[in-house]
Amino acid sequence: MNMAPRVILIGPPGAGKTTIGEVLSQNLGVNFSDSDSMIEDEEKRSISEIFVDQGEKYFREIEKRVVLNAIRNAEGVLALGGGAPLSEDVQCALKSAEVPVIYLEVSLATAAPRIGFNRDRPLLLGNPRAQWNELLEARRPIYEDVASKIVNVDQGTPSEISESIRREISGDK
Repeated sequence: MNMAPRVILIGPPGAGKTTIGEVLSQNLGVNFSDSDSMIEDEEKRSISEIFVDQGEKYFREIEKRVVLNAIRNAEGVLALGGGAPLSEDVQCALKSAEVPVIYLEVSLATAAPRIGFNRDRPLLLGNPRAQWNELLEARRPIYEDVASKIVNVDQGTPSEISESIRREISGDK
């Protein structure tokens, strides 16, 4: 039987879930998993290709299945795609997870250079800054509701932020 993940990271595109998650997993000496990578591995194509070829509804169905399985079975640090918590089933699983769920809160000013609003972000096509703001406004209440802790990532390096999270979840101060 696998050990449940020690920590789950959620947040919008550009929050640094993958970067911070990788550093945090190294600090904790545990595995790192990213739900978007799991989906791409399973589907043998990129998230943006799935969106273009099959549409968002198809993607969300795969994402829900992969994420629910990962919440149950992944070890170490698990980073979820920005939209994963939109599913009510995923929200329930996150709320009942016996591990910290950390919402990486980020401003548009910090997120913009990280994501570059490129074509690999299918939900940010058109006016990417406006789209990102709309996504965040819709998702923020969900992120806040399912998170056991909110960490603002606008200041500090990924190493500093991951160390802060490590101290928080291990009870060190």
